[in-house]
Amino acid sequence: MYQLLIYPNTDYYRPGTCSFVENANGYSLTRDFIIWQWNHYVEREADALNPYASPLRAPDLTGLPPALVQTVEFDPLRDEGELYVARLREAGVPAMHTRYNQAIHGFVLMAEVINQAKTAIAEGAAGLRAAFGK
Repeated sequence: MYQLLIYPNTDYYRPGTCSFVENANGYSLTRDFIIWQWNHYVEREADALNPYASPLRAPDLTGLPPALVQTVEFDPLRDEGELYVARLREAGVPAMHTRYNQAIHGFVLMAEVINQAKTAIAEGAAGLRAAFGK
């Protein structure tokens, strides 16, 4: 087992993180779109607080598989991903993290023109190969 998380959404948007406010508009993924998605993903706020929907709300992350979490500088979800890495490490879960600066949510889909995207894909593939012994 292995977690490869690329700019993950790991918590409900209330109250929100600094990056959720700082990067609310202007960079591909917007705060309003995240809120719209949550409103279609869960029926009521109580469901959004469930750790299966919001892993950062889990009281204990012990026993989860090792993880590679990739975040990007200009993304409302950046801080959630980085907080998840910290929580995994606190629980003794091996967790690697890479922040790609000057990048936006969705940048890995632009590997034809963005070298950092190629690097992120290669890093993710290397982690998967290592986890599965290939």
